[in-house]
Amino acid sequence: MFGKRSNPGLSVHAPPPSAPAPKPEPTHSAAAAEPMSIAQSERRSDSYFQTKSMIFGALIEAIDLAALAKLDPESAREEIRDIVHEIVTIKNLVLSISEQEDLLDDICNDVLGFGPLEPLLSRDDIADIMVNGPTRCFIEVGGKIQLTNVRFRDNAQLMNICQRIVSQVGRRVDEASPICDARLLDGSRVNVIAPPLAIDGAALTIRKFKKDKLTLDQLTRFASISPAGAEILKIIGRVRCNVIISGGTGSGKTTLLNCLTNYIEPDERVITCEDAAELQLQQPHVVRLETRPPNLEGAGQVTMRDLVKNCLRMRPERIIVGEVRGPEAFDLLQAMNTGHDGSMGTLHANSPREALSRIESMITMGGYSLPSRTIREMITSSVDVIIQAARLRDGSRRITHVTEVLGMEGDVIITQDLFVYEILGEDAQGKLKGRHHSTGIGRPRFWDRARYFGEEQRLAAALDASELKEAQ
Repeated sequence: MFGKRSNPGLSVHAPPPSAPAPKPEPTHSAAAAEPMSIAQSERRSDSYFQTKSMIFGALIEAIDLAALAKLDPESAREEIRDIVHEIVTIKNLVLSISEQEDLLDDICNDVLGFGPLEPLLSRDDIADIMVNGPTRCFIEVGGKIQLTNVRFRDNAQLMNICQRIVSQVGRRVDEASPICDARLLDGSRVNVIAPPLAIDGAALTIRKFKKDKLTLDQLTRFASISPAGAEILKIIGRVRCNVIISGGTGSGKTTLLNCLTNYIEPDERVITCEDAAELQLQQPHVVRLETRPPNLEGAGQVTMRDLVKNCLRMRPERIIVGEVRGPEAFDLLQAMNTGHDGSMGTLHANSPREALSRIESMITMGGYSLPSRTIREMITSSVDVIIQAARLRDGSRRITHVTEVLGMEGDVIITQDLFVYEILGEDAQGKLKGRHHSTGIGRPRFWDRARYFGEEQRLAAALDASELKEAQ
């Protein structure tokens, strides 16, 4: 539907009508080609934008926005349709029915939704949308970044859409407050950085989440983890190990955290703390907390550390921190070490060993004058398991390590890998080949905890299965 225009005044470079429409759930090979079909189908000439701007301006003058806001989306769309038809008639514009439908879709998206982003937001196979100013928009599909030809009328329209997104969660972005973290109603993460900090126009980044929530069984089908490894992670979630999920940007940390929370018992009270609420827990007893930036006067800020400290007064059984990036690491470790077993959090690090170093450095950044050994002893007594996620160079996401924290030997934290991912090579299509396998540890440190919850037989079977697979 987008881009098929025959009017010379609205000429675009569109694909032939016989070109197949993009499928909603493509394979890996189709996923890499599909963004280019979006790019071609979205091409618009300057004359198209001029015509659209003229109709849009006349529409805003003719319509009662207050009354329109009270209508449901379908009724509002019909109202806009009638007025656009009248404007086209009055202006003596020669447009075919398909061209009017395209204009109508674009204008409805501008008035009722998020403008040119709507076609991208409606697709479930796009992981990231990255807008670099009004004329450049990239998407990530299948782990690969592709350029699209989606563009905005000007920087004012882009800023207007950014304002519309962040205002839904009570935040603002302007010259006085040019950086903002927010979320869409479906939990997708949004970051906006506006001029004058963004030199070439506002930069908008949206990390989309699939409508159908992923589970560990689905991650197994995607080869992110082996069946035996998934069973070990399920047991770790059930027996209330304190877990840190580590990984780089876009490696799937939040997705994995959502998967692990599926194995929390329904009668446990869980409290989540996040900068932008994106965790989607399915348990009935969940309290979701979100930080708050300062207001125009610079007052009223509520930090992550404030939330984590307040959690301790709310009778939590598990505390889940969406992302640990500062002094709240100290309070999370305190919670893990004072009866809140099964607490979880994510942080950015490239390996389990680096994750431990980052926790130590974040606590030090908080201004605590504690000896290094004391901080490390706190880490070893609090954290049970570190799960490392990674995005490989072919775009695939893998869980590369399941690592236990054992204790101290001198001033060094001792860890052991239970489960690792080994890269074996590359196939003809450029996809990396590898395997998950156990390291041969027969009795992990949380074995007694697994026995307490009646899971030791399943844990032993999962470890044995992964060793057998390795031997084969």
